[in-house]
Amino acid sequence: MTPNPAPLLTVRALTAVGIDVPMTYALGTSRATITRAPLLLIDLETEEGVTGRAYLFCYLREAAVGIAEMLREVLSVTKGERVVPAELWGKLYKRFTLIGVQGIVRMAMAGFDVACWDALALAQGLSLAKLIGAQRPLIPAYNSCGLGLMAPDAVADEAEKLARGFSAVKLRLGYPTLQDDLAALHAVRRRLGDGVALMVDYNQALTVVEALERGRALDQENVAWLEEPIRHDDYAGCAVLRRELKTPIQIGENFSESTAMAMALTEGACDLVMPDLERIGGVTGWQRAAALAAAHRIEMSSHLFPEVSAHLLAATPTCHWLEYVDWANAIVEQPLKIVDGHAVVPDRPGNGLTWNKAAVERYRM
Repeated sequence: MTPNPAPLLTVRALTAVGIDVPMTYALGTSRATITRAPLLLIDLETEEGVTGRAYLFCYLREAAVGIAEMLREVLSVTKGERVVPAELWGKLYKRFTLIGVQGIVRMAMAGFDVACWDALALAQGLSLAKLIGAQRPLIPAYNSCGLGLMAPDAVADEAEKLARGFSAVKLRLGYPTLQDDLAALHAVRRRLGDGVALMVDYNQALTVVEALERGRALDQENVAWLEEPIRHDDYAGCAVLRRELKTPIQIGENFSESTAMAMALTEGACDLVMPDLERIGGVTGWQRAAALAAAHRIEMSSHLFPEVSAHLLAATPTCHWLEYVDWANAIVEQPLKIVDGHAVVPDRPGNGLTWNKAAVERYRM
C-alpha cells in the first residue's frame, strides 16, 4: 500500500459542518436505538486550490461541536504545512500527547487525515484506491442498515428488505434471553434461506460466561461471525471465546489506532478484524492495520464509512467484507454503488465524496 510521490499541496483552511440525517432503518442495538445519524462534514482547503473531503460519524449530536473545536486546533498546528499525511499525523500526535489521542481528539485527527489523502488523490487525478495501490474493483458487501432488536416477525420483514441485492446481512442480538436471540435468528433464517450469510453482533452486551453459553448455541446455527460479544477491550476474555467456540470471533471497530489491534492479535483475541476509519486513525492508520492483518494472515473487514472504506479494502491484502450503511447517501452527490452484493470501488479522482449542498443545508444542525 505504498502511495505514489505526493504532489506539493499546502494546508490552507479546515471547515466542519454538522448535519443530522434520518436513518432509513432504525439501528436497534443492545445498548441503544439510533434513528438519526449525526455526521460532521470536513473540507480541507489547500493553497493550490484542491479541496479534500471526509466525514465523521459523531454518535451524539453534542460530540460534533467538540470535534469541530478540535479541528480548529488541528488547523492551528498544520496550517502552512505540506500535505504529507504520515508527517502531519506525527506532528498532531505530539501536540495532543498530554491530553491523549483518544475520543474526539483521535476522531478529529482521523477526519483530517482522510481529507488529506483525498486531496492528494484529487491532485494526481487518481482514485484513492489507485493512489494506495488497489488490486480489486469490487468488494463483497453486507447490509448493516437496521436489523435491530425487534419481534421475530418484524426483524424477518426487515431482513427480507435488506437482503435485496446483497448476499449477507448483519443481525444485532442481545435480547434478554438466549431463547429470544434464537427466535430472532431463526425467523430471519426461515425468511432468507441458507443463501444469505448472517453476521451476528452483540455490541458488547454479554459477560464471558453469557457469551460462552450463547456462543455454543450459535455454533449450531452457521453464522458467519460473532461480533463483539463482550467488552471490546477484554482481549483475555475474547481469547477464551476464540478457543472455546467454533464460530469466528470478530472485533476491531473499537481498536484505538493500530497499537490496540497489535495487542489484540498478540493475545489471540480474535479470528477476524474490522477496524473503524475514525478510530484506527484515518487512511494512515488503516494502512498500518492492513499491514498487521497481512502479517498475521487474518482477514480484515471495515466498520462503517463505506464510501472511503471501499477504496481502502481494495488495497488491503486480506480484504474480507465491507460493512454497508446508507447514512451518507442523502448528502453525497454520488452514493456508493452496490451491484450483485459487491461495492463498486469508484474510479473517479479522490475518495468519491462530494457534498450535495442543498441536502447539507436541509439537514444542517
